[in-house]
Amino acid sequence: MAYQEFDRKKVKFLSLKERENKMTLKDIYQLNDEIPEYENPDLETLARRIVEARQNNKPVIWMMGAHVIRRGNSRFIIDLMKRRIITHVATNGACAIHDFELAYQGATLEDVELYIKDGKFGNWEETGFYINTAALDGFRSGFGLGEAIARMMYYGAFWSIQANQFYLPYKDISVFRSAYELKVPITAHKSIGQDITDQHPSADFAALGWASGKDFLVFSDSVSKLEGGGVFLNIGTQVTGPEVYLKALSMARNVAAQEGKEIRKFTTAVFDVVDLGDWKNEDCDWRKQENYSDQGYYFRPKKTILIRTIKDGGESFYIQGDFRITIPNLYRHLARIGEKK
Repeated sequence: MAYQEFDRKKVKFLSLKERENKMTLKDIYQLNDEIPEYENPDLETLARRIVEARQNNKPVIWMMGAHVIRRGNSRFIIDLMKRRIITHVATNGACAIHDFELAYQGATLEDVELYIKDGKFGNWEETGFYINTAALDGFRSGFGLGEAIARMMYYGAFWSIQANQFYLPYKDISVFRSAYELKVPITAHKSIGQDITDQHPSADFAALGWASGKDFLVFSDSVSKLEGGGVFLNIGTQVTGPEVYLKALSMARNVAAQEGKEIRKFTTAVFDVVDLGDWKNEDCDWRKQENYSDQGYYFRPKKTILIRTIKDGGESFYIQGDFRITIPNLYRHLARIGEKK
C-alpha cells in the first residue's frame, strides 16, 4: 500500500527580498565590542582547559545550535578558528540556514508568528535552493553536508551541478565559509523535516541523509581523538548535540577498547539557559535513580555530557546564561589566557 504524500511543488515560494527579518549584521558582535560582565569561575577554568588542549595538540570540538549564531557570536567563532583554538565545528541544519542568509543578504531570523498565519513561513526560494543544491552537490561529489555547504559558500558555485555562479556580499561573516577557508572540519547533523529547507522541492532527502551521515563519521573521528585532554563543548543544542556525541563516543570507545586503549580523560562543557541548580552536589547516578517523572531527566546535556560520559576520568562544566553573554566572555578568557601563554 502506497501512502498519500503531500506535493511540495504546489507550495508558492517567495524571494528573501520580500521577507522581514529580526536580525541583521548590526546584531553581530565586533571582536572588540563591549560585552556584559559574567562572573563564573568555571568559565575561566574551562578556558584554561581549552588552551591546554591546544597546547598539547588535542581537539576542541565546538558543537552548537542555531541560537549561538542568532545571538551574534559569528565573529568570535571565526576568530577562534583563526587562532586554531576550535578544531571542529559541529552544527545542525538551522545553523546553516542562518549562516547562509546572513552572508547572502545581511539579515536572517524571520517572524514565525507573522508568516505561519498564511503559510509563508519557511517558504523562501534562495535559502531552500542553495542549501539543498549544495547537499546534492556534496552527495554527488562525496562530501559531507557541512563541507558541501561551506564549499558552496566559499566558491559561490557548485562542482557537479550546472548553475550560475553567485556572490555572497557578506561572506566574511559566514562561519561555514570561514571553516572551509581555514581548513577546519565543519559538520551539519540534520534531521529531515526539521528545517525550512525541507519544504523546498529541491530537497533531495536521500542526498541530505547521505551527506549528514557522512558528517556523523567525520564527527566521530574527531571524538575518537579526545583522550588525553581534549575538549567537547555543547552549546545550545539540547537533543542533536548530546545524542550525536553519545553515539560517536560509543563507537570510538568500542574501537579503542579493541586496541587496548581508553577514551576517558577529557573535558566536556554544556552552555545553556536551563537552571540546573547545584547539580554537582546531587546524587547523579542515573543508573540507580532514573526518575522518568522528573523533567530534569529529559535534559540530555546534563545526564549525557555532564555526567555519564565523563564519570571514569573526565571532568565537566556547566555554563548557564544567555549566549550573547557567555560566549563573548569565553572568547575574552581564551584570548587573554592565550596571550599570557
